[in-house]
Amino acid sequence: MTIQQSPYMRLQRNFPDDNPQALSIEIDRFHVETATKLNAREIGIYGLGFQTINGQQWFITGQVNKQQALRRLYKFTAAGNIAHEINWAGLFMVSPNSYGTFTDGTNWYGAVYGSNVAIAGQVSFYVTPTNIVVLSGAGAPAITSGYINLEWVSQI
Repeated sequence: MTIQQSPYMRLQRNFPDDNPQALSIEIDRFHVETATKLNAREIGIYGLGFQTINGQQWFITGQVNKQQALRRLYKFTAAGNIAHEINWAGLFMVSPNSYGTFTDGTNWYGAVYGSNVAIAGQVSFYVTPTNIVVLSGAGAPAITSGYINLEWVSQI
């Protein structure tokens, strides 16, 4: 079994100070290592109303080529439909890393991803080819406002 290397950089590097050519080579290596490790990290940008590449790399087509994951934050104020504007034809999958949170004006709660049936006491959501569908089960807290973080793997 192959284990993917973690995107950690080494803590110490010795740069030669007596040979300009060796210094140039070491600086080039340092830059390549830095860029490679930084690009392998997840990006913590959550855009309300616009999609961003989140840095996740998926290999779900069985090839060595990676598929990029995207993220977009959606605001909601009640149960119902939210148009997601995702190119469904280029979608590989909606990520299990999708989740939501909402408030009743006093307390904050989690919105559960993955149910197309309103569950008593819960707010949940699922994704169709055109919408995010927010459901509120009987006895669930009233929704004053909330956010859904939707992540998906897609051709970009």
